Amino acid sequence: MTAELVRGQNHTLPQTRLEIRVSAGSPVVAGATLGDENGTVRGVEWIAHPGAHRLPGLEVSRQAAAGHRLAVDLEALPDEVHRVTVLLALPTGVDGPTRFGATAAPFVAVTGLDGTEIATFTLTGLDTESAVSALELYRRQGAWKVRAVGQGYAAGLAEMLADQGLAAGAAELAASIQEAVARSLARSVAPPPPRTPEGDRVRHASGPSDPHPETAPQPQPTAHPPTVHQPTAPQSATHPPTAPQPQVPAHPSAVPQPAAPAHPPTGTGPGTPAAPAAPTAGGPINYAHPCRQRAAPPPPPPAAPPAEPGQAPQPVAGDATGWSMDERLYNQIWGMFEDLARAAAAYRSAVDFAESRMGQELDRSLSDPRNRIGGTGDQAREEARAKRDELIARAREVLDRDLAQLAAEAAVVEPALPAAYAGWDNPVWHAHRIPMELPMALRIGDLHLPERTDLRIPLLVRLPLERGIWVDSGRTASEAAALMDTDRLRRLAMETAVLHAARLLAVYPPGEFSVHVIDPAGSAAGSLAPLVDAGVLAGPPAAGPGGVASVLAHLTRRVDLVQMAVRAGAADALPPDLDTGEQLLVVNDFPHGFDDRAVTQLRYLADEGPSVGVHLLMVADREDASAYGPVLDPLWRSLLRITPVADNHLADPWVGHAWTYEPPATPPGSRVLEQVLAAVTAARRAAGH
Repeated sequence: MTAELVRGQNHTLPQTRLEIRVSAGSPVVAGATLGDENGTVRGVEWIAHPGAHRLPGLEVSRQAAAGHRLAVDLEALPDEVHRVTVLLALPTGVDGPTRFGATAAPFVAVTGLDGTEIATFTLTGLDTESAVSALELYRRQGAWKVRAVGQGYAAGLAEMLADQGLAAGAAELAASIQEAVARSLARSVAPPPPRTPEGDRVRHASGPSDPHPETAPQPQPTAHPPTVHQPTAPQSATHPPTAPQPQVPAHPSAVPQPAAPAHPPTGTGPGTPAAPAAPTAGGPINYAHPCRQRAAPPPPPPAAPPAEPGQAPQPVAGDATGWSMDERLYNQIWGMFEDLARAAAAYRSAVDFAESRMGQELDRSLSDPRNRIGGTGDQAREEARAKRDELIARAREVLDRDLAQLAAEAAVVEPALPAAYAGWDNPVWHAHRIPMELPMALRIGDLHLPERTDLRIPLLVRLPLERGIWVDSGRTASEAAALMDTDRLRRLAMETAVLHAARLLAVYPPGEFSVHVIDPAGSAAGSLAPLVDAGVLAGPPAAGPGGVASVLAHLTRRVDLVQMAVRAGAADALPPDLDTGEQLLVVNDFPHGFDDRAVTQLRYLADEGPSVGVHLLMVADREDASAYGPVLDPLWRSLLRITPVADNHLADPWVGHAWTYEPPATPPGSRVLEQVLAAVTAARRAAGH
């Protein structure tokens, strides 16, 4: 039985490995303090927060989010620790509420590793407070208990830390925590997977080398505008940055419910207990697999075969840490992405330095009038160019070495990828079976740099989707698009959307994902034929103003009802006919067929839908919507923009390179799409859906 605590009540903990799940109405900062037998925090090293998220036996989130999962191993805490206090605070310097009274009451649950709730506490009665001690785990006579606290602090995080016993430096630490949160929100892409102290990648310990450490300047990460982007989705380099978006709550694909640790649940029914949201956009990615048990540390990555003297180690698929091969491969792909970005940055930096030094040497040499005549000036120019060419050649040699190593790694990783990460040409799709659990991520295309265009890095986005996707069908999207016929470009855009929808259907468990289509003029009938013929759509593609209004009303109602159920904790009150599974709305040729009310509803779904499992996949030309003026700008910025043709509009989070995005495509003449959709249909029938 779950103990529903009220302020001051305690409950005995039956186990020592726990998860503390937090769900709030807006993004909050989560942390924890360790206290001694008197409840005193002895120093900053006893506080886990976004700037220092790990302590022995304790791990917290590294960014503000509407939902958190904190991992606690009470047996791993230092012997002198007798109390763990969970702290929540509202982030400063961002749009959002400044007091807890202006947002939904936070909900905290203590669960076992299997997601079973042990105790829950709803922090009601808060008003002007901007920070709160939510609950505490404490040791009493050799046993651990949990107590609901709910003590708020109007003066914020600094006052709360001081009250926890931090004698000095509470204000400075509070400021540093908020600064760490602001830095996390400002990242255009979530940072790469965590590394072990030794470096969890076998290939090399320190990344691609700079060819001239004494002379060539090291590339520095490019500062990005304050944006909040989907964790694995790079920032658009050609469109306005996204304004900070609140992090979405756990996907009650409905209503909150128990789920596997450290990742949002995928929920299928309304009658389940409340679950929080997972950290999402704008900060470090939660790399835990959504359905794995967290009973032990992740196993070490496989060792690479011994290398010959003077040669690089042989690449191994899954050479990153993780509890499963899928998680290892996911982290490995992120490592490859980062390595390629930094290798190219080092080379470009060396080339820039060589060019700059040549210019400086020429300026110094030719500043003397005597060197401008005769052969002296020519000799100076030749020597400067020779030095430049030598520096560039050495830099290219280092780059080629790193590129060859990455290419060798890609050659062993690609065949080992699961279907969700694999390209459509990967043989794994021919033996694909619809899974019974949701994978960590989904491949939506490939990325490459001009230094080696055949070296492709899979572009993965986390699941459940945390923001919508916009397939840009406009001719102004790129140079390649400008050369194409408008009708052909729009057809390609819709075919790209169909491939994404099919892949989502194929990686979700049967019955847990539905696809709706709005095609106002029926112009996408040919592209939609694979989905329609397979019978995998929730209903026929909606056409005309009436069809548009009907679908939007249906999905808007679902979002409204589930949000109310989540906020009120009234899961049982949901109508029995409400589909609480994930929903995808594919919109073709927006804004054709949309009146002002429909546009408002679509914006609402884009803003509020992802938090409760309703997602957008739009096929549109932004120029077509220009008549609405700036009113639609927030809509475009809230979506991840991709293109139906290759385009270099995405930027990485480390050095800000412009990466060329290659959309997914099935091999010419292949029937893999039809085979995958047939498998989806068969799995649904077998499951009774």
